[in-house]
Amino acid sequence: MITPHTLSIPGVDLVYDIHGPAPTRGGTPPLLMIGQPMDAGGFSALASHFPDRTVVTYDPRGIGRSTRSDGRVDHDPVAQAEDLHELIAALDVGPVEMFASSGGAVTALALVAAHPTDVRLLVAHEPPILGVLPDREAAERAMDQVLAAYQAGGMGAGMAAFIAMTSWPGEFTREYFDQPVPQPSQFGLPAEDSGARDDPLLSGRSAAVTAYLPDIAALATSPTRIVIAVGEESRGLLAARCAAVIAERLHQQPTVFPSHHGGFVGGDSPFAGQPEAFARRLREALSAVGGTPEGGG
Repeated sequence: MITPHTLSIPGVDLVYDIHGPAPTRGGTPPLLMIGQPMDAGGFSALASHFPDRTVVTYDPRGIGRSTRSDGRVDHDPVAQAEDLHELIAALDVGPVEMFASSGGAVTALALVAAHPTDVRLLVAHEPPILGVLPDREAAERAMDQVLAAYQAGGMGAGMAAFIAMTSWPGEFTREYFDQPVPQPSQFGLPAEDSGARDDPLLSGRSAAVTAYLPDIAALATSPTRIVIAVGEESRGLLAARCAAVIAERLHQQPTVFPSHHGGFVGGDSPFAGQPEAFARRLREALSAVGGTPEGGG
């Protein structure tokens, strides 16, 4: 059973879904699953493997069903963290547990830094925070090339550049920038240009996500147990490299999850992961409160 709800807060009607029974005080805390720029639908496969838990998913401000009224189009993790703070308060059951992936993991780190008593345990999966990398200037240049490809050729061209960037192993060297411009056909993407330039991932509207710098001191002293996670297939790639640096700064090893950056996604697309195995690993991480989760380098 999935029950949609709408929370009206300044600037947005925030839509969220409760999977299973509504959470109650004194019970197991609800498990929030969040992403960015992905909406609630991206967690349907993972949520289905937690029938014993109350799972909450949501559409971030300005994405999916969450309609903005603030006159803005940018996606700011600090603003989204405040939205989540309001959502957790509306649930009214105390601190939650949270699985956050990609840009959602960036938002979750901002939430824990600003409101440390909101979250009991956070599993932050591959937050793409470019500023923590030793080759951050080169990584930012690579991202600029993605945005330029999207502006020049539309969705197919932008996604081809994005896939090439995020699948590059290791630091961005001269070899990366000297390679030919990737074509959509290399990744089975359409070359046609619809003319749209408002994609939240490729348009630059989410620049604040990759530019966010976490408050390591606040995170380190937070009562929230933080688990930084990487996919076993994506270690050495961009988002996993970011996660590894953040884990090191928090004096931990990243916890390894099955599959890749979208390892929790189901379906039969080329980007589907292993949601059942991913869910088992997430259960292990959630059950490690007060202990040390099994990690990997």
